[in-house]
Amino acid sequence: MAKSQDESVIALVDDDRNILTTVSIALQTEGFVTRIYTDGESALKSLIENPPDLAVFDIKMPKMDGLELLRRVRSSTDFPVIFLTSKDDEQDEEIGLGLGADDYISKPFSQRLLVARIRAILRRSNSTQSSEQDSHQGESSLPSIERGRLFMDPARHHVEWDSRPVSLTVTEFLILEALAARPGVIKSRNQLMDAAYPDDVFVDDRTVDSHIKRMRRKFRSVDREFGAIETLYGAGYSFSDG
Repeated sequence: MAKSQDESVIALVDDDRNILTTVSIALQTEGFVTRIYTDGESALKSLIENPPDLAVFDIKMPKMDGLELLRRVRSSTDFPVIFLTSKDDEQDEEIGLGLGADDYISKPFSQRLLVARIRAILRRSNSTQSSEQDSHQGESSLPSIERGRLFMDPARHHVEWDSRPVSLTVTEFLILEALAARPGVIKSRNQLMDAAYPDDVFVDDRTVDSHIKRMRRKFRSVDREFGAIETLYGAGYSFSDG
C-alpha cells in the first residue's frame, strides 16, 4: 500500500546548517518526518541502510559532494532525489539528472516551492506504485500519451522521442504533459505554471521559458531537428505532433 505523504521521511543533506534547520522545520510543519546530515560522507551509510522516501541534496558540499553521493546511493537504492544548486551549476544539474536525480531547485529558493516539489514527486512516486499494482491486475489508472514521435508514461515519469529516452525533471514533465494533452492548442505561461506548480506557489513567468529552453535542448540531444514545442510570441506555447 502506498504511504501517505504525512508519513513520508525526507532526508536533507547540506553543509549549511541554517538551511538544514529552516527547511527541516518547514517540512515538519507540513507533517513530514525529517532526517538531517551536514555532509554526504556522513549521510551515505544511513541513506543506503535506511532509505528515506525522498532526499534533498546540496550539490556543493565538502568531503563528498551531492553528485558523488547520488552516484553511490543509486548503486543500491532508487528513492527520489532533489538537488539544490547554484545558478552557475547548469553542467552539474545535467550530470545529476543523468545520474537519476528527479528535480533541481536553484538557490536562493522558496521553501514553499521546495515543499510543492516534494509533494509533486511523492504523488508521482505513489502513483507509480499504484500503477504497478494495477498492472498486475490488468488495470492502469494513468494511461500513456502518444503524440506522433512522443511517448509519455505519466505513472512512471518516462519520456521517449523516436523510441529514445529523454530524461525530464518533474517540472518539465508536467509542462510537456500539459502541452501534449492537446496538440496545436496554445497554452499561456500562466496555464503552464498552473500545471507545473499546482500548489499556488508564486513563480515568475520567465521560469516557464527557462524550462522550455532546457526541454528543447534535451530533445535536440536525441533529435537535432526537434521542433515540436512551438513558441507563439505574446501568447504562449503549443505542441505539434505533425
